[in-house]
Amino acid sequence: MGSLESSGEATLGFKEIRIAAESLSRSDMFHLVKELLGFILYTHHQIPAVLQHLEHEFNGLKEDYKQLELLHSTGVERKEKNIYFHRKANMRKNEVKSSIKKLEKLMSSISTLFSALQEAIDGIPDFHGVTFLLGGSPARPQHVYEIFFSHFGVNSDNVNHITKSKVAEALSRKVVRALMSNDAGSSISGPTKLFLMIKCPCTFNLPLHFLPKRDFRCNKKVLPFKLHIKSKMGDQIMKDLHYNSGNTNSSSLADMVANDMIWYQCRHAVKGLAFKSHETDC
Repeated sequence: MGSLESSGEATLGFKEIRIAAESLSRSDMFHLVKELLGFILYTHHQIPAVLQHLEHEFNGLKEDYKQLELLHSTGVERKEKNIYFHRKANMRKNEVKSSIKKLEKLMSSISTLFSALQEAIDGIPDFHGVTFLLGGSPARPQHVYEIFFSHFGVNSDNVNHITKSKVAEALSRKVVRALMSNDAGSSISGPTKLFLMIKCPCTFNLPLHFLPKRDFRCNKKVLPFKLHIKSKMGDQIMKDLHYNSGNTNSSSLADMVANDMIWYQCRHAVKGLAFKSHETDC
């Protein structure tokens, strides 16, 4: 995936992770990108808890509300006369409903973006990675994060993206450690938006989720954080192919691929949630 242009050669951070595997499944790639999205939102104070906990909390609230609704209807059918019981149950139901309402829009936008991401990963033959832009607009972001994969074969596993494999779990931990060790993440004053961009062939067609942005340019003052995941085995294979094919043919092929690639912006942005952070005083 071609990275966004920025001024000079300096970057906010660059981390390369090499793993001993010739290929990754599309499901593994999905979970790695999901991990990065959750990290960005949490470390920039756009969500009140890590994404996994937030998902569990939201699902738990919805289950609680169903149970309270059932309890209420059962009490009405039995003509329960305990006024205190009903008042307490109604108060609890209103509290849960209010909590669901606060999280509903956020969780819906995250879920929709993940659905679009999953379709993109499944639909692009050679998926290379994504770029996340955090800020008021894609052209003028405050922070840019790139995650891309190279020298991997892509397994068309046709497995649902719900279950995370051991490979994805191990890589997710490495991704988080890499970002934390490079001091990625900082507080942003108030809620802002997270945009997803991918770079792929101009033949890519997923109009419900992605818009082509052929002439897209990012603010050059923003220095991106780049996370590069490479295959140790695939790296050597690519070197051998390059040596055997000759420089002229390789350059021509690279030029053809580069000219065929354009930016696509996901229609579904995620807007952060306004909440009070509980920071301890030093």
